[in-house]
Amino acid sequence: MSNRPIKIDPRWKGMGGIGTFYEQVNKINQYQVLDFEGSPASPLDTIKSSIKLSKLSEAKVFFPGYIPPLLTKHPYVITIHDLNHLDRPENSSLFKKIFYNLIIKRGCKKASYIFTVSEFSKRRIVDWSGVPSEKVINVGNGVSSSFHPDGERYDVPYDYLLCVSNRKLHKNEEGTLKAFKAANIDSSIKLVFTGKEDEHVRTIIKNLKLEDRVIFTGFIPETDLPKLYRTAKALLFVSFYEGFGLPIVEAQASGIPVITANNTSLAEIAGDAAVLVDAADIDSIAKAITDVCHSETLKNDLVKKGFENKARYSWEDTASKVHEYLSRL
Repeated sequence: MSNRPIKIDPRWKGMGGIGTFYEQVNKINQYQVLDFEGSPASPLDTIKSSIKLSKLSEAKVFFPGYIPPLLTKHPYVITIHDLNHLDRPENSSLFKKIFYNLIIKRGCKKASYIFTVSEFSKRRIVDWSGVPSEKVINVGNGVSSSFHPDGERYDVPYDYLLCVSNRKLHKNEEGTLKAFKAANIDSSIKLVFTGKEDEHVRTIIKNLKLEDRVIFTGFIPETDLPKLYRTAKALLFVSFYEGFGLPIVEAQASGIPVITANNTSLAEIAGDAAVLVDAADIDSIAKAITDVCHSETLKNDLVKKGFENKARYSWEDTASKVHEYLSRL
């Protein structure tokens, strides 16, 4: 084991799932932050980080994101949460494919380890990159203690289903909206999406005549997210592709039932504590919504199993695994 200090790239803060992973792990492990600048998601960062690292004396470098340095003398670890930029056509492009196959695959081979967050993602990374299985470490994700069923709720005059999402096409918001429309539930129940609407989703809502039943929260501070979950009747998270799916365990910790898809990592993360559906089957999603809204027995069973399942995920465990492998460099 080396006495080199562990240094971390802090620039993912506030940027989706990778940002949450970075913030929660480093809140516990408190590695020295590197003074990197610019977007960590820029393809040019492979060169910029190499230049920055060349000026460092001895260090072990932890990238919470997926873009490796092109050249460095320092041992490093990258984190690949999923391969959706390769696996989902709507998130891919010729440039992304070339960049992944040239730069990121090379980085996988040169990295000391590759962290990931699910067994699904681990299998995909091993298959795609050709690195040995023991080099790809599933460190998982956690669920913050701020997600729990007891606490403040929103005082709104309606019930709602919650979709913690963004406007990316692989999130299957069109299917979510069509299933919500088709579900046999009271028309006073609303569907709440996190974030701002865009023109594409606005058009779908208009065509489905759901203008009065769909709400977008706009930007929601992290501190208000637990309140949003615990006020909801259920989480509806029927994405086509996820490397983990944090909203599942956040909802389970908040004491609400979960409807999610049976693809990629989602069934693995949800355990037996969710209604699993085919994300491409609108009728299947609509039936799940109907069942969860009408059956107290089903709802109570899902909530009970959800509490048991979320216990598998803790940021302390993730941070401990991260530190164990970084200490070996």
